[in-house]
Amino acid sequence: MTDLPTNAAAPHDPRHPAWPEGGADALERELLARWEAEGLFQQVQAATADGEGFVFFEGPPTANGRPGIHHVFSRTIKDLICRYQAMQGKRVTRIAGWDTHGLPVELEVEKQLGFTGKKDIEAYGVAEFSKKCLESVFTYRDEWVQLSNRTGYWLDYDNAYVTCTKEYVESVWWLLQRLFQKELLYRGHRVSPYCPRCGTVLSSHELALGYTEVADKSVYVTFPLSDGSGRELVVWTTTPWTLPSNVAVAVNPELEYAEFTSPAHPGRIFVLAASREAKATELLGAGTTMGARVTGAQLAGLRYERPFDIVTMPAEGAHSVVVTGAFVTADDGSGMVHMAPAFGADDYAAGREHGLALVRPVAADGTFFGTSWPELNGQLVTAEATNELLIRKLKELGRHLKTEQYIHSYPHCWRCRSKLIYYARESWFVRTSAVKARMQELNAGIAWHPPEVGTGRFGEWLGNNIDWALSRERYWGTPLPIWVSDRDPEYFEVIGSFAELKEKAGFTPTGDLDVHKPWVDEITWPAPGGGTMRRVPEVIDTWFDSGSMPYAQWHYPFENKEQFERHFPADYICEGIDQTRGWFYSLLAIGTAAFDAAPFKNVIVNELVLDASGQKMSKSRGNVVDPWKLVEKHGADAARLYMVLASQVWQPKRFDERQLQETAGGFLNTLRNSYQFYALYAGAEGVAAPAVADRPLADRWLLGRLDATVAAVRAGFDDYDVTTGVRALTEFVVDDLSNWWVRLNRGRFWAPGRDADPSAVATMHEALVTVARLLAPSAPFASDWLHRALTGTSVHLAAFPVDGGRLDPALDRAMDAIRRLASLGRAARETAGLKVRQPLATIRVAVPVDVRGAEFDALIPLLQGETNVKRVEIVTSDADLVRLRGKPNFRTLGKRFGADVKAVAASVARLTPEQLRALEQGESVTAEHLLLPEDVTIEREVVTEWPVASAGPFVVALDPAVSPALATEGLARELISRIQRLRKEAGFAVSARIELSLTGDTALLDAARGHAEYIAGETLALEFRIGEALQEPDREEAVEIEGHVGALAVRQLGNGRTPSGLEQGDAS
Repeated sequence: MTDLPTNAAAPHDPRHPAWPEGGADALERELLARWEAEGLFQQVQAATADGEGFVFFEGPPTANGRPGIHHVFSRTIKDLICRYQAMQGKRVTRIAGWDTHGLPVELEVEKQLGFTGKKDIEAYGVAEFSKKCLESVFTYRDEWVQLSNRTGYWLDYDNAYVTCTKEYVESVWWLLQRLFQKELLYRGHRVSPYCPRCGTVLSSHELALGYTEVADKSVYVTFPLSDGSGRELVVWTTTPWTLPSNVAVAVNPELEYAEFTSPAHPGRIFVLAASREAKATELLGAGTTMGARVTGAQLAGLRYERPFDIVTMPAEGAHSVVVTGAFVTADDGSGMVHMAPAFGADDYAAGREHGLALVRPVAADGTFFGTSWPELNGQLVTAEATNELLIRKLKELGRHLKTEQYIHSYPHCWRCRSKLIYYARESWFVRTSAVKARMQELNAGIAWHPPEVGTGRFGEWLGNNIDWALSRERYWGTPLPIWVSDRDPEYFEVIGSFAELKEKAGFTPTGDLDVHKPWVDEITWPAPGGGTMRRVPEVIDTWFDSGSMPYAQWHYPFENKEQFERHFPADYICEGIDQTRGWFYSLLAIGTAAFDAAPFKNVIVNELVLDASGQKMSKSRGNVVDPWKLVEKHGADAARLYMVLASQVWQPKRFDERQLQETAGGFLNTLRNSYQFYALYAGAEGVAAPAVADRPLADRWLLGRLDATVAAVRAGFDDYDVTTGVRALTEFVVDDLSNWWVRLNRGRFWAPGRDADPSAVATMHEALVTVARLLAPSAPFASDWLHRALTGTSVHLAAFPVDGGRLDPALDRAMDAIRRLASLGRAARETAGLKVRQPLATIRVAVPVDVRGAEFDALIPLLQGETNVKRVEIVTSDADLVRLRGKPNFRTLGKRFGADVKAVAASVARLTPEQLRALEQGESVTAEHLLLPEDVTIEREVVTEWPVASAGPFVVALDPAVSPALATEGLARELISRIQRLRKEAGFAVSARIELSLTGDTALLDAARGHAEYIAGETLALEFRIGEALQEPDREEAVEIEGHVGALAVRQLGNGRTPSGLEQGDAS
């Protein structure tokens, strides 16, 4: 990597190419071809091979689905940081990866084959299905690679890791064996979220990915007690389908329950929480009265009649009994909870505590079976029709009181979107609860961006951690490497390498499919004590695959040990907010459990991309943005910049194409126009420029601002705050360079009859080269084209700029004051209706004391030019122009002074100007009371007849009187404006020299004669005829200015029309 002093680059050519006119897409595609021909990515990797390491982990996408605009968002952030680090000479590891296992792949294949579930797969054959899955995993790989390349996202695809390769699988097996050896892998039986459609359990972090708000039907049901009292327990449930599996009713032992009667239900006594009296009236009707009360403890042990007697009760376990549970509340419902231990975590725990029966009349596909009600068997439990059937039956039995719509957030399968159920099943678990405290400790050392994700969403998730449900009853995934004795199910072995398989079974895989179902299931060996060791049928959670990538991408520990150690932990990762309970969690859980180490140091968490109205993008809404069309229309640079600039990347991104054009598109247009100006007017380079210290103040100021911008961009990127960094750069280009410095210094480039000022040329050249380098991480295409045009080399082989320390604080404050005053001067003109082109005699200004000095005085001519005035008067105090007045803020004063607020507010009117200024500057003052800056609003009253504008301590006042001489000069300036417009309409190049003529009334001609040299210089007129019309002009136009009429005519010089006989280029 190379760099030049003060971030400059040696000029390489006397002329610079014009920015291509074909649009961003054409420019970027041309550069992509050039990069490929040059092997630019490989050049960068080679140039930094000996540098300090910077490790980036790429979260593996599933390549059997198309990439979307949200992928462009996250990959922009990933690429920005990696490019920034590479430009600092660091050896950046950015290996691509592909997530090739799991339900996403299986569901896509099922869709292709027209399957509806596991039965179809079994009938088709697992071997053929697995082959189809392997074929499917790279369906859209080329599109992923192409979109990544098209958007400038550099990854090493030649060494990409693939989670379904036998090498990757072997490393995952080794990790699982390591967890088993640490007693963190076990077989257990518990209620877990379960997808009937996919036929498998989900982990708690998968569960968190699929919550959706739904409207379900809840019911109030009666459970008659069997004690002969005639009382009926009132139970509320949001899952009517679990009622056939009821074995108990839970009450809170500390709650008070009451008997309720109603005229609408003669002879019946209903029991529910006493605090739910209003609900009892709602359920039972007018006239409902409360009677005797009992505690929940007094109800415990009573028996009741179950709502449905359609399932045979097992011989073991209690049923039809009231039990106690502290988890029961009276916040909603009836204060009583129906218990079905097979279908709820609390129910299951209570069932174990009280020895309740486990009733499970639901098959693995989520349908009822084994009931004595044929109409119910085969029905999907989560289907609305099934629950309606059960509610109708409750009504027939006289056990139904009320049905209500219940709107709540309910978990759905994050892949197939089916409703989940909670289902008691045997599974294999990772004992993450045993390392919860250590995960929390390691998480505290990770730099989260933003921090609140690490302490909030992710930290809270860790705090509620439960063991990881690892096994999946599916087909295409990393097989769980556990072999169990078919004679003694309690004996099992966890395999951690292919060498072990070879030793035990003589098996060595030769292809990737060999270590997948069903082939891996054919591997057996004799079990100790007789019988055969057979593999358990499950595969593992695909999140364990992706969380294993720090190790498995190197086939660790079987090879590449040194490479792994050099690349662990990662310096940086970045993914969307949804990965806090996905990849981020799996990385940390595996790293902590297996290695007692956090696998990453820094993480940027980007938010979701929404549509312009804040709605989530989906095909059904028709608001999905096609990334290919977006890039084709606006270019990848504009898309990348917009994603970063529009808002902080960790805020939800409302994607609005109009804003893209205004923000990113506007910035790129400004940059292009700035370069075009330079290319047109810089002329032949190589002319020695003065040292920076000897250049005009404007140049020194710009280079100081440039260094400050370098520092700001570096600070942002170093802190992984990419939005702040890029915004600092765009503000410099738009505000400091284009709208201020270029506008003020145009005359130094295009003055007729002389070359551009070498100081100005050198200053702008350095600014543009440095801007290109600062821009390279976020907009790799435009920056590279610009850098090549200015230096002849790729920006991606250049070093990132460093702060040269040239910011002069006094000069910077002075220039900032001049800019503020110029803006206020324009505001004062607008208020008074004074045209900008009309010169005025005097402007009076007031500025803070710390602004005054030699630098400010030296910049006064700039203020004169910007405000179009002849004289600047600096007043010693703004009291000469405005009077400060304090207005009490009753909201803050009331909180502090209470009943005394009126007296305190009255004292504000007696504050002195010095005290008001102190408050305005953020200081507290003590007069009759201690007043804080937020207690008083400072207002200004004009004390002069001149138009005034102010902003804090900065005040300007304009003399509105226009003398005849000033009026004449105003006419001259209006003429210049009309001539410039005429040049543009004639199609002249910006740098074209012209002949010019003006005819008209005396006032116009006098104004032209009095300011002929000024008019000619501003319009690049080498010949200006006043009172004589041009013959055969290229363009002419009648004009009327301030009631004066005349005619303008222009003709471009050159092509034999230069008066001196020289060609235009020589004349210029």
